[in-house]
Amino acid sequence: MQTFEIKEDFLLDGKPIKLISGAIHYFRMTPGQWEDSLYNLKALGANTVETYIPWNLHEPSEGVYDFEGLKNIEAFVKLAQKIGLLVILRPSVYICAEWEFGGLPAWLLKEQGIRLRSTDPRFMEKVRHYFSVLIPKLVPLQLTHGGPVIMMQVENEYGSYGMEKEYLHQTKQLMEKFGVDVPLFTSDGAWDEVLDAGTLIEEDVFTAGNFGSRSKENAEVMRNFMERHGKKWPIMCMEYWDGWFNRWGEPIIKRDVQDLAAEVKDMLEVGSLNLYMFHGGTNFGFYNGCSARGTLDLPQVTSYDYDALLTEAGEPTEKYYHVQKAIKEVCPDVWQAEPRTKELRNLGTYPVGNSVSLFATKDKMIDSQQTVYPLSMEEAGTGYGYVLYSAKLKNYQHENKLKIVEASDRIQVYVEGKLEAVQYQESIGDDLVISGSDGKKDIELEVLVENLGRVNYGFKLNSPTQSKGIRGGIMQDIHFHQGYDQYPLTLSEKQLQRIDYTAGQNPQHPSFYQVTFELNTVADTFIDCSCYGKGVVLVNGFNLGRYWNVGPIRSLYCPKEILKVGENEVVIFETEGFEIKELVFSAQAIID
Repeated sequence: MQTFEIKEDFLLDGKPIKLISGAIHYFRMTPGQWEDSLYNLKALGANTVETYIPWNLHEPSEGVYDFEGLKNIEAFVKLAQKIGLLVILRPSVYICAEWEFGGLPAWLLKEQGIRLRSTDPRFMEKVRHYFSVLIPKLVPLQLTHGGPVIMMQVENEYGSYGMEKEYLHQTKQLMEKFGVDVPLFTSDGAWDEVLDAGTLIEEDVFTAGNFGSRSKENAEVMRNFMERHGKKWPIMCMEYWDGWFNRWGEPIIKRDVQDLAAEVKDMLEVGSLNLYMFHGGTNFGFYNGCSARGTLDLPQVTSYDYDALLTEAGEPTEKYYHVQKAIKEVCPDVWQAEPRTKELRNLGTYPVGNSVSLFATKDKMIDSQQTVYPLSMEEAGTGYGYVLYSAKLKNYQHENKLKIVEASDRIQVYVEGKLEAVQYQESIGDDLVISGSDGKKDIELEVLVENLGRVNYGFKLNSPTQSKGIRGGIMQDIHFHQGYDQYPLTLSEKQLQRIDYTAGQNPQHPSFYQVTFELNTVADTFIDCSCYGKGVVLVNGFNLGRYWNVGPIRSLYCPKEILKVGENEVVIFETEGFEIKELVFSAQAIID
């Protein structure tokens, strides 16, 4: 049985080891990609892989757990061990990671006033239930039980959010209660304020840092902090940022290759590091996160390419080879090899076969809920995707004011089937002026609300705007309207199967477009969305994620595992009135 200890050095079987690690998120890629990605990390010269574990992915509804397919953390860890890598796990209930709500489940928001990441008894009880299922799955994977896991994280960048040491203490106790016996750690930024607030150094929980430049300067801050607490631990950067994430409507962020290689070399000279990200992958489905900048919420794109050492699709980049060389210069005895590459292919162009308006098929597709006042997205459904609110307003035969009160994040207002307005956080609540059809008793109102992604970092984590859909209500003139039909649109397999493509077309409405086609062979590819507006693409029922013509990325990565030899079905949900005529594959990402 191997041993791992943290003393003045990291010790594996009593011998000093420099941890050279890379972040690979099993949940941001299909299982068929895992082996190549892990092998390429090993070939880089690394000896360790690190991954977060997102709570919201594994407990999508309270008390309902899922560890199958790309959620199979046990299979991922065992594969890493087979390839010869040690493993660092970060099962903290909050992960940030540019992931929806930082990994916290949307259903937590059903508890009015719950204080997240705190000793609020309601929160800690839900953490206890989750850990009672998750941690026993991880226990046999620990080095102490013959597995490859050498460390686990208690909390992530807590010093950038709170300072409640009792919360950290209770979380640590839960992990230990359910069987964690490898060393524990926290990771925070490399400055005193967040290190003081976010660490459990007084309980001998190892202190790691997160940074991506000024390696020796930040290492010195970490060293001084530990020495003030009587520790002579090794220096470890748990997130060595080699690139950065991207947001809709903003240019792609790139990092200079030579600069990164030089900084990696500096970091390895003074300690250990985990490259964040080694392989970024994809924010499939509705799991992209959101940045908070002042009053603005800025959703992040579907691709989590991150300008990492491997592309979103897993191809080695120029960075890979420069960092590989830098590792060899500092650690000449590491094993390295040529990385594996893959072929990305254009699989052709196929016509749309059927289409239907959401408004025409909604009653067959979705079980609606009738209420006096509108439900939030979490109350009406899972809290992800969209929710459509339908109402009949009294027609006063003249212009009326209309106002949507307290809604998130993006609303499209349709009056008598015609788009009247699109509003975002900064404009939701502005008055609209609407009119009904002459002679009609009622005005048909449809409001489609999209959750663009919950904030995953910072001061807005407990903000009311994290609850999506309509929280306040809809006002006609100066009174709140009563009487709603709510249609939570999650694009689940059940919903997709119930789409009635004969119900009626109207490309001006949010619409579904169906493409069926035959493939003789499958390959990794991209779907060209450059002629689409905004929406989601589902391939054989698998939600690839969102596209949006604001850019900067105008395509969606499609792993070959999602495709089939034989008949395939692609469903495109388009919300902007773009009439989609064809599905176009591409051998490369399409970037503005």
